[in-house]
Amino acid sequence: VFFCIGCSRKEITEHWEWLEQNLLQTLSIFENENDINTFVRGKIQGIIAEYNKINGIKEDDDTEKFKEAIVKFHKLFGMPEEEKLVNYYSCSYWKGKVPRQGWVYLSINHLCFYSFLMGREAKLVIRWVDITQLEKNATLLFPDMIKVSTRSSEHFFSVFLNISETFKLMEQLANIAMRQLLDNEGFEQDRSLPKLKKKSPKKVSALKRDLDARAKSERYRALFRLPKDEKLDGHTDCTLWTPFNKMHILGQMFVSTNYICFTSKEENLCSLIIPLREVTIVEKADSSSVLPSPLSISTKNRMTFLFANLKDRDFLVQRISDFLQQTTSKIYLDKNIAGSYISSDDESEGERQFNLNDNGIPTATQALMTMYRRRSPEEFNPKLAKEFLKEQAWKIHFAEYGQGVCMYRTEKTRDLVLKGIPESMRGELWLLFSGAINEMATHPGYYEDLVEKSMGKYNLATEEIERDLHRSLPEHPAFQNEMGIAALRRVLTAYAFRNPNIGYCQAMNIVTSVLLLYAKEEEAFWLLVALCERMLPDYYNTRVVGALVDQGVFEELARDYIPQLYDCMQDLGVISTISLSWFLTLFLSVMPFESAVVVVDCFFCEGIKVIFQLALAVLEANVDKLLNCKDDGEAMTVLGRYLDSVTNKDSTLPPIPHLHSLLSDDVEPYPEVDIFRLIRSSYEKFGSIRADLIEQMRFKQRLKVIQTLEDTTKRNVVRTIVTETSFTIDELEELYALFKAEHLTSCYWGGNSNATERHDPSLPYLEQYRIDFEQFKGMFALLFPWACGTHSDILAARLFRLLDENGDLLINFREF
Repeated sequence: VFFCIGCSRKEITEHWEWLEQNLLQTLSIFENENDINTFVRGKIQGIIAEYNKINGIKEDDDTEKFKEAIVKFHKLFGMPEEEKLVNYYSCSYWKGKVPRQGWVYLSINHLCFYSFLMGREAKLVIRWVDITQLEKNATLLFPDMIKVSTRSSEHFFSVFLNISETFKLMEQLANIAMRQLLDNEGFEQDRSLPKLKKKSPKKVSALKRDLDARAKSERYRALFRLPKDEKLDGHTDCTLWTPFNKMHILGQMFVSTNYICFTSKEENLCSLIIPLREVTIVEKADSSSVLPSPLSISTKNRMTFLFANLKDRDFLVQRISDFLQQTTSKIYLDKNIAGSYISSDDESEGERQFNLNDNGIPTATQALMTMYRRRSPEEFNPKLAKEFLKEQAWKIHFAEYGQGVCMYRTEKTRDLVLKGIPESMRGELWLLFSGAINEMATHPGYYEDLVEKSMGKYNLATEEIERDLHRSLPEHPAFQNEMGIAALRRVLTAYAFRNPNIGYCQAMNIVTSVLLLYAKEEEAFWLLVALCERMLPDYYNTRVVGALVDQGVFEELARDYIPQLYDCMQDLGVISTISLSWFLTLFLSVMPFESAVVVVDCFFCEGIKVIFQLALAVLEANVDKLLNCKDDGEAMTVLGRYLDSVTNKDSTLPPIPHLHSLLSDDVEPYPEVDIFRLIRSSYEKFGSIRADLIEQMRFKQRLKVIQTLEDTTKRNVVRTIVTETSFTIDELEELYALFKAEHLTSCYWGGNSNATERHDPSLPYLEQYRIDFEQFKGMFALLFPWACGTHSDILAARLFRLLDENGDLLINFREF
């Protein structure tokens, strides 16, 4: 049976005539129905392929089955073609006490469910931006159930064939939606995915592959602290020969456009980051029973890395060679444009300590320390001997494990960090551990260009920077003169111009001033980039979303690890206060300077888990006192006195007064707390907190925080405008929700104007979101009872012009 479909009778007739001439006569020679079906399908697929070839249409990666699901999805839920389906899963949806067996469809912007049983249809459409909670629960009846909550309802799904995959995808799509609420950026599909191998079955859609690749790249970047645009190409099991202990370590090799990385299966045993810009030779070595399929990689600093047990060595070598060729071309291009950007290895230690960049200040802390060393022998401090021993320990470590970005990173590396990085090496190692060294090496001249472009330019960010410059680290000699202040101004202003979404946020000045003490100006800039964009994501935007998210994570951790204190802390409301001040400044604003920099050492080495561990250790050390506190002021005084007493007895710096002290003269000093003992204690008691666990907890909190902020914004808008209109508060809230939904829809389904032009976060909330005429026309048809008939569009256009008071062809919520 043939069905002819067309837009007109003429088209259908033409199709039917083609079938009669090309197929019907031929079909009579086949003996069974299966052969007929195979022939017809082949014929039609051949025609489609030929048509695509002639018209230059690229063949879609998606399977026929998935294409059918896309058509069904758009038809069932009335979605436009711009709404991309990612995947669909069989499941049950619980409506009351009755399960409905059907299919859940997950698209970029919506979660949809459809069921048709016993003649009854059930449909559900939820926008990801409306989801306030997403949980994978276990009940007595069902071991696996997904709960989806919005502001007005809760929905339960169960009986999935692969609940883990489904939930991960839901989390990812909800995260994309939260990013949309934060940044107002629509989803852009990545068309440059690695090609599937011929053996790989096409089981998933191209879009699902894209999202899977994004998730893997995100984990890869976080694991090795790589730049935010680095994409993972692939990974494989292998062994690495480690010369420091003469062993073959089992682990995984990761390859991306600019890096080869390795991490051991046994956590913290060994990891490796090899930028391709450092690689000189990649070659296959001879196989043996001890070393099957070995691969040797040599670098500019004369290190050789030997990998073995590689399953697809030839393919891997080819991929690395391709990427290496691209890297070599890029380095050559950069050298021609910017000149050679390689710091001299011959530069002496003394020259480095006092090396003044044209715009910069010296590594001020090292300069102070050198002055201190030059005092008379009578004033010699044994701390200097300890500092010397620390330096020697690091030099021995470098000799054994390598120095620079390609060094072997082991538990021994971490142990040395926990004992305190020497003053003279702090800047170098911060750059190394944070990954800032990679971005600086691949962006020669970038900082100088930014400084040049931003000098003399004024906006809200530069005004705030100017106001905070003299209160950044006023107690430190380096910032008691114009030289230090000018360097701090340049770094903060350059960053505000690099990243207008963040611009400048309070606390950035404190952190940046400390970075400048240990690093040259350009290095401090790239350390700030690493902090704001990778290590403390969303911390320093206008609403400090990242810090609020981690505040929620900290509450959860406190409940799990210090349950006896949790209820008391909730009643006092202390967690919200301490976590913002402690986390935003990495304890720099609440601890004596020489102790806080040790925390920063550990943070650059291990990431945010260090801050959580330390915060829990501080709370646990003060449990008894906090339980006896009557209000939040008393609790903050207890914690403030404790943190003020944290000392670094190894510090070789001249004493720097701590201006953040909460102590008054008539109060007895708190017993001294050794910073190294405190950090060791935090690792012993709370070291089980894993980075991947923190990321899972962050996701849960991010939904909650962003939706709470959205609700606060809505309330502020309504409260501001309610006296100007005749609408009730409830009506205004509904209108605002509709207005914003229309704006967001245009972000992901397109429109005549650019989404970024319609959103300006620097404006008051009433004016931030704007819609163009096409969007207004859609809302006009929905809202106005007279929006019908032949003159509807003309009426909408006239009304739009009337409301558009400033004539910018956009209307904001106040005008609306």
